[in-house]
Amino acid sequence: MAEGLRERKKRQTRQYISDVATGLFLARGFDAVTVAEVAEAANVSVNTVYNYFPAKEDLFLDRSKGVIDRLSRWVRGRGEGESAARAVLRELREEVESVSPRMGLMDGYESFMRVIQDSPALRSRMWAIGQEVLLNLEGTLREETGAGADDPMPALMAGQINWLHSTLLATIGQRMIEGGRPVEVSREALVLLDEMEGLLSDKVLNYAVRGAP
Repeated sequence: MAEGLRERKKRQTRQYISDVATGLFLARGFDAVTVAEVAEAANVSVNTVYNYFPAKEDLFLDRSKGVIDRLSRWVRGRGEGESAARAVLRELREEVESVSPRMGLMDGYESFMRVIQDSPALRSRMWAIGQEVLLNLEGTLREETGAGADDPMPALMAGQINWLHSTLLATIGQRMIEGGRPVEVSREALVLLDEMEGLLSDKVLNYAVRGAP
């Protein structure tokens, strides 16, 4: 369905406020900037800011929704004969090989990461997002395998699969902070993915194979 004029205007306003806020946070640090200052710089009211962003942290981490269901999307989209873990490994490799900004492989990402490192509030929100990713994936694995509520396996497997994603992102972020170039860090990340895959048991690598009896 085509986006209506009102929806497009709201999306553009939301993006503009987020962009203005991000610029202020990068320049001065997250904790040093108030929501009122963001509103003034964006030429909107404080209430308008909160209408689009329930919490100050949302202004900086405004794309977290896409991250929260990323692993679940990949698992649900796995091919015939492909397991949950192998689907995630494949998607991660494709993202890294393409030097995708979604993985932090972009110039300027080190500045973004430093803002997070310097703010306890943002670090706390990042941890909470990580927990949402994990719980979301566990729910998807239960649905995909038909596991009962008392079956511990989806939670255990979600932890292993999420470890791939979270470790890779953390390593890329740290290497970018250290001054790595996106293409170089991409090559290093591919090696790391191979090493991590080698640490996974056959039970993890063959869990939730699509089409398996």
